[in-house]
Amino acid sequence: MGTGNFETTIGLEVHVEMQTNSKLLSPSPVHYGDEPNTNTNVIDFGYPGVLPVANKGALEYGMRVALALNAKVSPFIRWDRKNYFYPDNPKAYQTTQSQTPIGTNGYLDVTLTDGTVKRIRIKEMHVEEDAGKNTHGSDGYSYVDLNRQGTPLIEIVSEPDIASPDEAYAYLEQLRQVILFTGVSEAKMQEGQMRADVNVSLRPFGSDQYGTKVEMKNINSFNYVRNALIFEEKRQAEVLRSGGIIQQETRRYDEPTKSTILMRVKEGADDYRYFPEPDLAPVVINQEWVAEVAENLPKSADSRRKHYVDELGIEPYDAEVLTQTLAMSDFYDATVAAGADPKRTANYLIGDVNAYMNKNQVELQETRLTPEHLAGMIKLIEDGTISTKQAKQVFEAIMIGEEPETFAKKNGLVQLSDPDLLLGWITEVLDNNPQSIEDFKGGKDRATGYLIGQLMKMSKGQANPGVLNKLLLSELKKR
Repeated sequence: MGTGNFETTIGLEVHVEMQTNSKLLSPSPVHYGDEPNTNTNVIDFGYPGVLPVANKGALEYGMRVALALNAKVSPFIRWDRKNYFYPDNPKAYQTTQSQTPIGTNGYLDVTLTDGTVKRIRIKEMHVEEDAGKNTHGSDGYSYVDLNRQGTPLIEIVSEPDIASPDEAYAYLEQLRQVILFTGVSEAKMQEGQMRADVNVSLRPFGSDQYGTKVEMKNINSFNYVRNALIFEEKRQAEVLRSGGIIQQETRRYDEPTKSTILMRVKEGADDYRYFPEPDLAPVVINQEWVAEVAENLPKSADSRRKHYVDELGIEPYDAEVLTQTLAMSDFYDATVAAGADPKRTANYLIGDVNAYMNKNQVELQETRLTPEHLAGMIKLIEDGTISTKQAKQVFEAIMIGEEPETFAKKNGLVQLSDPDLLLGWITEVLDNNPQSIEDFKGGKDRATGYLIGQLMKMSKGQANPGVLNKLLLSELKKR
């Protein structure tokens, strides 16, 4: 791909916040949205003399992502300091894995819009810490919140294999899904849990030399990444066509104008003055540990979709919807495992449950619905205990934590399907309505409708219409 006589080369560095209970190097909790500076301690503040301790869970989460992206897990990790000054990073350095990344030589097979599959190679992955967050107030002051300082990140660095803004978008979408299904992050863009640094360069077609790359940092929307790349392709092509030179620089994306703006001419890697972190011991990762992490890795979205379509008979589109999030897919699996019909379960989750979540602005795990209760309600429908109409009331009840069968019985929603009970009523109604029997024999369809009406009245509307109809017809034929 490219613009005119040029082809585009794109590499992405994606940062994902990992949802561990505590931070990478301190015991402070990791929670989004809490009061500023409440989830911090002296390690996050960078006080002199404090000693960090590496979070084992963060390393295991890093290993999960490496395994899910077909990478080799490094047998030896040494931490490094990357020195830079940011007003929201009180230590003036970031603890990272510059020399011994947790994972190397991975790849992601990305399905493009035309249906072709392209392999994007992943050079390496690092576990490192996030910086805090600055808010620039309208009162002329800037405010620093260090709740995010030290949150564990995984940085995923692709090779420059991406050739267009659309490919970059497809890669990010599919990378996000892989990460979601490792369970290490919810990767919510709007909460800054997934952000991309974009490197882009142009070169004349046929050239084996990459052009000078321009970097755009911390873009937190896939659409913004695509728009920034579309703008940069055009801008760089115009500079090159007019005989200009592209500088190695850092630009920022401006959404209102859908353009990029120069921030600074790029520093080199040397400027970070990397050196081994003196306060942390190296970590040896043996094969047993890797095998244990692999054992706990949830099944991928791809393998789940295949299972749903091939073995459970679910429509491919429905399988796509069910694997939008790990929570939804796990919930579906648990409901089917509890004995519910796979297709009816899919219909309920995609239809009624999703509608409930949208209406009430809640995530699935924030509702009081359990897989057992959804399975219980579906079984009541399947065995004729409740009608699909009665199920509407039962559904509302299970969404707020009620047990389906207990609720149905308590509220008189159970359909009566016992043939002995129904036959007693049928005999009584037929004995009292000889005229209707004559009408039936004379071919008048209305007669059965009248008799069913009488029977429903006797059962207070609780007789199972299907069973009732069958029994009534067979009794009428005997008279």
